[in-house]
Amino acid sequence: MGFNFCWSFEHHHILGLFMMVVFVAMVECSSLNYTSYNKKVSSLRFNRITKHLDKINKRPVLTIEKAPKEMPRGINNNNDGDENGSSNEMEGEGEKGKVGREEWQMWHLNGTQCPKGTVPIRRSRVNDVLRAKYLYHYGKKQPRFPFSGLHRRRTDAPDVISGNGHEHAIAYTGSSEEIYGAKASINVWDPSIQAMNEFSLSQIWVLSGSFDGPDLNSIEAGWQVSPELYGDNRPRLFTYWTSDSYQETGCYNLLCSGFIQTNSKIAIGAAISPVSSFAASQYDITILIWKDPRVGNWWMSFGDNILVGYWPAELFTHLAGHATMVEWGGEVVNMRTNGQHTTTQMGSGHFAGEGFGKSSYFRNLQIVDMDNSLMNVQGISTLAENTNCYDIKSSYSNEWGTYFYYGGPGNNPQCP
Repeated sequence: MGFNFCWSFEHHHILGLFMMVVFVAMVECSSLNYTSYNKKVSSLRFNRITKHLDKINKRPVLTIEKAPKEMPRGINNNNDGDENGSSNEMEGEGEKGKVGREEWQMWHLNGTQCPKGTVPIRRSRVNDVLRAKYLYHYGKKQPRFPFSGLHRRRTDAPDVISGNGHEHAIAYTGSSEEIYGAKASINVWDPSIQAMNEFSLSQIWVLSGSFDGPDLNSIEAGWQVSPELYGDNRPRLFTYWTSDSYQETGCYNLLCSGFIQTNSKIAIGAAISPVSSFAASQYDITILIWKDPRVGNWWMSFGDNILVGYWPAELFTHLAGHATMVEWGGEVVNMRTNGQHTTTQMGSGHFAGEGFGKSSYFRNLQIVDMDNSLMNVQGISTLAENTNCYDIKSSYSNEWGTYFYYGGPGNNPQCP
């Protein structure tokens, strides 16, 4: 069973930084399926796992950078609705429907909140690690396949590699100008997952480096359903980073050193609620990732400009400077159980052509330019490896700016 914690800290002003001395208070959160994972484990492996968990869950001392003094200019563009998550009339591709502006997280539903001066975390348990194939794999994405002899379907669409079962439906922009961030509102669903070691996610990628080599830098955030990582089938807010194409560096959420959380209201890895329903209420989250022009760290905000935390610039090589491409969209893992394409759904589990209220969407796509200004994305390219399984359809409107529908059911008569 998963748990959330509130880490409390005392502030000490040292050279413009805050030192956090962390103490832990526990708040239990319920979970759904996949939680009773019975697997025999040797005492040696059990000891290794508990040592690893002690490292992850220990009471650390963190150095926290001050919040950036300057948010990207134009940040209030295309903000509709209020901060309390009330529904608003939205126009999507010529038809009106209700969109809940911002949903919240399930651990808030019983009134639980971390007190001021704390940050919430999701504690890892032994069963969480046992669901991973190896201890080293826990909390990490796997490299698609070895880089020698690498074959890519599209050389101009980084991080989209049809290997190791990963399939995508994405929009992307490459620019001759330097990119310093990206933003979008992302429709949240609870897609079904066929196998424990499969997942479905919808996210923003901020990328730089050699896309067909071992030094890709990537910053990622969005929502995902991953039974292997979380032990249930709920959509959860997540972050990820890597500076070497997912080989050695980086991890999900707070499962290794890297992303530094500064917010007491947002729990990385916590379940999102409510979620969208077919032909009924729609809910989305807004995520912005951008580079602080003064210090150089990459910050993430959630919802109505709520600062969640940051990735220190020193984590990266290429992204220590700027990004060269942004991607928005969905990804699933297809393990082809019994030799057939997975039934794991992407987004709502419905194809892009079904439109508002039925298929999932990204709206108001924006990038941050070298002047730290948010710019509406004028043109995007799209890519789906197998449109019979998952597809994507982009468009533009005054209300949603550049947007797209995407997703699909996976296995079907046209996707065997």
